[in-house]
Amino acid sequence: MGLVHLQTFRVRYAETDQMGALSSPRALEWFEFGRTEWLRAADLPYSRMETEGLFLPVVEANCRYLRRVRFDDPIILRTRLSQAGRASLRFDYEAVLDGVPDHPQVLLGWTLHAFVDANGQLMRPPAETRCQLRPLVSPDPAS
Repeated sequence: MGLVHLQTFRVRYAETDQMGALSSPRALEWFEFGRTEWLRAADLPYSRMETEGLFLPVVEANCRYLRRVRFDDPIILRTRLSQAGRASLRFDYEAVLDGVPDHPQVLLGWTLHAFVDANGQLMRPPAETRCQLRPLVSPDPAS
C-alpha cells in the first residue's frame, strides 16, 4: 500500500526564469519540499532524525521536465517512498498541473539518499526506523 503524500502549491515568482517559466534547478527544491513533508507525514521528521544523528543526503537525482509551468500555476506534488534499502532510500516525485482536466504531468523525478552519521559515514538506520519505513514503501504504480 505505502504512503503517498500530496502537497498543493503555486509556482512562485522567485522560481521562474527570465522567460517566466520554472527555472530548472527549482525542481530539486520542490523534491526536497515533498520529501520533507512526506517524512513529517510518516512521523519521521528530518529535525528529529538529525537530532538522533541520522542524516539523508542526496547521492543521486533525476528530473524529467514534461511540460512548461509558469508563475502562479497551481501544482500538486505527489511524493512516495519507492525503495527502502539497508542504508538508502529512494523517493519518487510527480508534479501535475492542478485545475486542468486530466491533471497533466509537468515533472517526474526521483532522488536517492544514503543514511549517514554526523561525520558523513555510511550507516544503517536503527531497526526501529527500518520497521517504521518498511510498510510505507509504495512500489511504482505502473509496474
